[in-house]
Amino acid sequence: MPNCNNITPDWVKNAIFYQIFPDRFASSEKVVKPGNLEPWEAVPTVRGFKGGDLLGVLENLDYLSDLGINAIYFNPIFQSACNHRYHTHDYFEVDPLLGGNAAFDALLKAAHKRKIRVVLDGVFNHASRGFFQFNHILECEDKSPYIDWFHIKGFPLNAYSGKINYLAWWDIPGLPKFNTDNPQVRQYIFDIARFWLDRGIDGWRLDVPFEIDDEAFWREFREVVKTANPDAYIVGEIPCEAQRWLAGDQFDAVMNYQITQACLGYFGGDHIDHALAKGFMGLETPPKMSAAEFSARAVQLLQIYPKEFSYAQLNLLDSHDMPRFLSLVKEDAQRLYLAMAFLMTYPGAPCVYYGDEIGLTGGRDPLCRKAFDWNQNNWNIDLLNKIKDLTNLRHAIPALRTGSFEPIYTKNDALVYLRKDEHDTVIVCFNLAHEGHSCNLRLTGHVGDGAYLQSQLDDRGYTVADGALHDLYLEPMSVTILA
Repeated sequence: MPNCNNITPDWVKNAIFYQIFPDRFASSEKVVKPGNLEPWEAVPTVRGFKGGDLLGVLENLDYLSDLGINAIYFNPIFQSACNHRYHTHDYFEVDPLLGGNAAFDALLKAAHKRKIRVVLDGVFNHASRGFFQFNHILECEDKSPYIDWFHIKGFPLNAYSGKINYLAWWDIPGLPKFNTDNPQVRQYIFDIARFWLDRGIDGWRLDVPFEIDDEAFWREFREVVKTANPDAYIVGEIPCEAQRWLAGDQFDAVMNYQITQACLGYFGGDHIDHALAKGFMGLETPPKMSAAEFSARAVQLLQIYPKEFSYAQLNLLDSHDMPRFLSLVKEDAQRLYLAMAFLMTYPGAPCVYYGDEIGLTGGRDPLCRKAFDWNQNNWNIDLLNKIKDLTNLRHAIPALRTGSFEPIYTKNDALVYLRKDEHDTVIVCFNLAHEGHSCNLRLTGHVGDGAYLQSQLDDRGYTVADGALHDLYLEPMSVTILA
């Protein structure tokens, strides 16, 4: 096996991800489905199915490419009796409601043809009541050969009523917890990881990996994954700081909910819906953050991990597990746009949750899992176009992806930082105040006198003189990017 410790995939550092909840993004007429689907446009319910599928995603890959997306993270796609598919029945079969394995193979081929990577959701802490080995125990009780695949405390199993008598995630009877101390279970999970990597996927997002509190397990998992594909991405759902998992021998990255929290504090400011934000991902709702406080936190989150891992983080504003950012900031689309501008100019891979780019709103589950609205008359076209400008800019300027991150100015709600590499210096300026902000921006040692800096988002330009940009004016609630 190649030595993959302290190495993360280079493609991730250059990726812009799009998270897709498969039942809710797009539905293809080519995937025949049974009846009893909820209307696509209806308010989602906890248990209802909308009928989204993988061929629907395939048919809209051009939309994603046009948005600047070059990586997709899918919520679970395997056979399941839940719309979110975290209750897995068969890890080797794509759910027939999504089109089955054939649809996935077609999607993967089409995505790779467009140079779009595909990362799948690995739910390895727990299975479901419909999972074969657990169902075998339900039927055969203490005579089942699979009895030690789970943590069984007594018979008959109270899988549907009564006090639960086996370990399950959050004591939810439908989510029996695997016994990963069992070598057969470990091998089964490793075989799943290898099977889909061999089929061509580009990585795994790991659901609640902290629930498998066994570093030896995750070290072996990494070895299996990196042997199958040294360029595969391993990203864990760890809402807290994650030094333990990012030491080079387990994960490449985590879902960076810590930066989510900070972004809400700065870009949400005094416009946060605190009742809606309370307790998201088990984190405290941040108070309004000044530019200096936000800048310090953004730097700290880069410094707590080795650079190789900081630059591979999956940076997000929201997900299927929390209210949408637009709803958290009381549907102020400019605040969402500014937060997105930060993600697109910060180290790590930015991730757009499906529909955020068109102004989709949503509160707590299930409202954060609305069906994508394909009626363009309902889209926030201005927001969509501005986000496209940001993704194009990130792709066009390598310093925005892999350059250093250096804050050089903070005052009240104004923040300026540099992204630098050996070729380019990019100056990113935010003003979150409701009034304009003027400053003399010292650039000595960064940009020489006489250099002309062009705004990347409009037609303004500035010339450096006497080691500074003099009288730089930042519009209220704005971002300015100079290069």
